[in-house]
Amino acid sequence: MREALKSLFEDLLSTIVFLVVFAITGSAPITIAVSVAVGLGQIAFETWRGRPVAPLQWLSIALVLIFGGASYFTHDNRFIMFKPTLIYCAVGIAMMKKGWLDRYMPPIVHDNLPRAVIAGSGYAWALMMFALGAGNLAITLTFDRSTWVLYNTVVPLAAKFAAFGIQYLVFRTMIVRKLRRPVLERA
Repeated sequence: MREALKSLFEDLLSTIVFLVVFAITGSAPITIAVSVAVGLGQIAFETWRGRPVAPLQWLSIALVLIFGGASYFTHDNRFIMFKPTLIYCAVGIAMMKKGWLDRYMPPIVHDNLPRAVIAGSGYAWALMMFALGAGNLAITLTFDRSTWVLYNTVVPLAAKFAAFGIQYLVFRTMIVRKLRRPVLERA
């Protein structure tokens, strides 16, 4: 579980930093600079460790530069506010690939749950990402920056942690039942 949370945090780090910096400063140049620095730092660290850099990390930096630059040059923060929608949709598309969830699962899950259950859980995560993207788009187009900041600091993280908790409880229950079955059959 600790490894899964660590991977989840690493995947969310640049997004968390982006939201926090923009919420505090409301400044496109500062948000762009800090987000790119964090993203490049993550890439450098992964390279130094000899691990492949996830395509979503490259995509995140590109989106910061594109939408942050558009916000900076047009003086319209909605470009920055739109960025999470694209990220959620890109992540949702990536999560539609069967097996993406495997790297987050410990061996006990792989050994005791059917592949279809793990794949189905991955598709549920993808659906949640699309819903978060749609929510961000609706907030961006209809509300002010402070409402957008509130939405993005509460709803996505709460949804992800709730989904993680539900998945953990469901997987744990299924595994415990499977492991107890032979004991009950012998009795």
